[in-house]
Amino acid sequence: MVADGLGRARKIVRWTLNVTLVAVWFVVGVAVLAGFATDTTGWHRVLPAVAGLVVFSWLFFRITGAVLDHRYARREVVASGPLSLFVMVVGGSQALGWGFVPLAWLSIAAVGLSKKAAVALGAGTAVVVIPLAVISTLAGGDPTFPTDEASVAGVIAGVAFYYVVMCALFPWTNRLWVWIWRLAEEAHAGREAQARLAVAEERLRFARDLHDLVGHQLSAIAVKSELAVRLSAAEDAAAARDEMAEVRGLARTALRELRETVRGYRTLDLGAELATIRGVLEAAGVSCHLHLPYRGVPDDVAAVFAWVIREAATNILRHSSASRCDITVRHSEEEAVLEVRNDGVARRAVEDVGSGLAGLGERLAAVGGTLNARPTGSGEFVLRAVAPIPAKVGA
Repeated sequence: MVADGLGRARKIVRWTLNVTLVAVWFVVGVAVLAGFATDTTGWHRVLPAVAGLVVFSWLFFRITGAVLDHRYARREVVASGPLSLFVMVVGGSQALGWGFVPLAWLSIAAVGLSKKAAVALGAGTAVVVIPLAVISTLAGGDPTFPTDEASVAGVIAGVAFYYVVMCALFPWTNRLWVWIWRLAEEAHAGREAQARLAVAEERLRFARDLHDLVGHQLSAIAVKSELAVRLSAAEDAAAARDEMAEVRGLARTALRELRETVRGYRTLDLGAELATIRGVLEAAGVSCHLHLPYRGVPDDVAAVFAWVIREAATNILRHSSASRCDITVRHSEEEAVLEVRNDGVARRAVEDVGSGLAGLGERLAAVGGTLNARPTGSGEFVLRAVAPIPAKVGA
């Protein structure tokens, strides 16, 4: 279903954004172990750095949550930036250790900014962290970066190259995932808008038909009734009686036409419904293919199938992530079968979809038919309606 698919996409994007933080803890853990193994670090540095990293992680989670809610957590971003530098300096400023924390900050702080601002933020981060990492490396505080055989210029060039590359790449990694997430949101909103548009068009059509078919009679009734009142006041009882007789006839005509209009909406035409549904689905980006018999389905069964088609299409638009839909109608002398198959499989049980399918099951049961709607093992969702064809009188 679309709602479920959007929720899963949100979780995936959020986990992807937070993977950077997982990488930070991994890299820092390796750097701490290497530092203890080479006696280049101690608990007096590790403990405050870890405490700062815990606070940084909390702020990081708040920032990623705000990103998915279309907000820019300015206060969290501003607070976590200096905190990442504090953690880097206290921890030892190793390029492949505590020096990874400002890069994680950069990866999420650049999300929501313009391209120019993201580039400027990356450049500013590189300018700040490169000297810190160079000083730590030259002082022998980075066991992962040996300096015994490297010159000062070589150390500076190596550390600078590393951070320039990282600061050039990190602003865009998470921005790509957020862009994909927002595309998914826009697609979901487009499907919902398409469904609302179809409902609005149906309401307008119903209002137009009521106005055209019943409006004239009601206007005439109002005029005739007013005339009858005037005639009765003028003591012309015969003429008033004639006018009221015409009012009664107009009222009966209006009532008959109103019933015909409502009956036309209650009894759907299968062919017209198939054509409408195909147009709506394809407008929503769902490729719709009709497989119809050369002979029409009997009217009693066709009316029920038309309701099934309408509900199935509504569920595809509102609840699935389908890109293709196949509608098949076939019948024999004994029964008719309608099958709607789409590739936007719904993982929830049918009874959780809503009351629409339950109502269709009751309609089919009233004509002796059955309704079955279940996901298949091949990633598809199939709705199958079967109804017996009434025997012909005298056959």
